[in-house]
Amino acid sequence: MRKIQQGFTLIELMIVVAIIGILAAIAVPQYQQYTKKSKFTEVTQATSPYKLAVEACYQDTGVLGSCGTPGSNGIPSNATSNGKFVASVTTGNNGVVTATAASTNGLSGETIIFMPAPGSGSNLLDWTKSGTCVSAGIC
Repeated sequence: MRKIQQGFTLIELMIVVAIIGILAAIAVPQYQQYTKKSKFTEVTQATSPYKLAVEACYQDTGVLGSCGTPGSNGIPSNATSNGKFVASVTTGNNGVVTATAASTNGLSGETIIFMPAPGSGSNLLDWTKSGTCVSAGIC
């Protein structure tokens, strides 16, 4: 008589568990990096009003040095706790805009710094990005 197989062997189950373990070992760190990037997007977006104000100031005055004082020439005042993931946004000398992430939900106080420089066109600015978020790979 023939015997009908009813279920899986131990080796088949062990192979499935090993495959799931390998996939989890790859997927979980990638997912964590993805969520950090998505949270840091709020920090990057918080700099938009400051960058726009610096650009408008530069177009009006033609001098980048006068566009770094918060609260003057249309530049917003420095902000703290601006959103769920943003600790602060500041404007410094020559219109440099710096934003710092809050140390929460996977973020650990990373910063992004946007530095303006006169562009090739008339009264246009080119922005360069730096900060700890670049080395962390989240911006």
